[in-house]
Amino acid sequence: MSETSARLLRLLSLLQTHRSWSGAELAAELDVTARTVRRDIERLRGLGYPVQALQGAAGYRLGAGASMPPLLLDDEEAVAVAVGLRTTSGGTVTGIEDASLRALAKLDQVLPSRLRHRLTTLQQAMVRVAAEAPRVSPATLLAIAEACRRHERLRFDYTDHAGRVSRRAAEPDSLVNVSRHWYLVAWDVDRADWRSFRVDRLVPRVPTGPRFTPRPPPDGDAAAYLSRRLSVASWPWRTVVTLHCSATVVAERLWPGTGVLEAVDDVSCLLHLGADSPASLAWMITGLDTDFTVTGPPELLAALERVSARCRDALPAAPDA
Repeated sequence: MSETSARLLRLLSLLQTHRSWSGAELAAELDVTARTVRRDIERLRGLGYPVQALQGAAGYRLGAGASMPPLLLDDEEAVAVAVGLRTTSGGTVTGIEDASLRALAKLDQVLPSRLRHRLTTLQQAMVRVAAEAPRVSPATLLAIAEACRRHERLRFDYTDHAGRVSRRAAEPDSLVNVSRHWYLVAWDVDRADWRSFRVDRLVPRVPTGPRFTPRPPPDGDAAAYLSRRLSVASWPWRTVVTLHCSATVVAERLWPGTGVLEAVDDVSCLLHLGADSPASLAWMITGLDTDFTVTGPPELLAALERVSARCRDALPAAPDA
C-alpha cells in the first residue's frame, strides 16, 4: 500500500508540471506498465483530481479545478519547502518572516512523524548568519511583478544613492535578486535606454501606465545585464585587465559580482572591473594570484606602484644587501 501511495504522489507531481504526458511516458517515468498508469489515473480521479484524457494521441493532463484536494508532498518536496521557508524567514521582504514561520508550523503539523523528525534534525543543524540588507514590501514587489506580467508602463518615485528624488516612467522587464538586494530591470522611457533600479528606493504610483510591446532584454538576459552594471558600469573607476590565464581558471577565483570575464584564448582573458577607487582596483587585481598586464588609467598604475613598493619594503633584507 505504501508503494502505491508513493507512486500516486510521484504521478501527481509529474502531472502538476503543467504539460501533457502520454501513457507511455508516464509508464517509463514510474517504471510500471501502461495498465498500472491507467489504474492510478482512475485512483487520482477518485480522490478529486481532475485528470483529463487528451483526444487524439493517448495522453493525460491535470486540469484546473476549484475543489482540489489538500496539497500532497513527497519527501524531497517537503524538505525543499521546509528549507525554503526557514531560509526565507530571515529574508529581505518586509513582514515575510512571520508568514514563513506560520507556514512552516502548518507544514510541521501535517507531516508524518518520520519526516517531521528528519526536518527537525535538519533545522536544528542549520545556522543562518544575519546580514543587514534593505527591506522591500510585498506590495511593492507584487505591483512591479504585475506590471511586468501585464506589460504595463510603471510610474514611480525613485531616490538615487545621493538622496535625490525623481519621478520615473519605465517599461518593466523583470525583478532580479542579487546579494540580498532587489532590482528592477526596465526600459527608462525618458532616457530611452535600459536602466536598473533598487526596489527599496522605489515607490510605485497608481494607476500604472499604458501597455507596451516588450523589448528583447538587455545583453540577451536581464540577469547578465544587471551583473555587468553592478560589477563594472556603475563604478566611478573602471579598467580592463589582461590576465595571463584562461577564463575557466580565473572564474573559479572570482567572487560573484567582482567583474565580467571575456575569454581571449586558452592562456589569456580580459577582466572588466569597476571600483570606488584606484586602490580598490589594485587590490582586486593583485588578489587574483595570476600574472596580468594593465595599461591604465594612470591612477591605477600609480596605485599598483604603491602596492609594489609596499610589498618590497615588507620583505626582510638579504644578508648580503
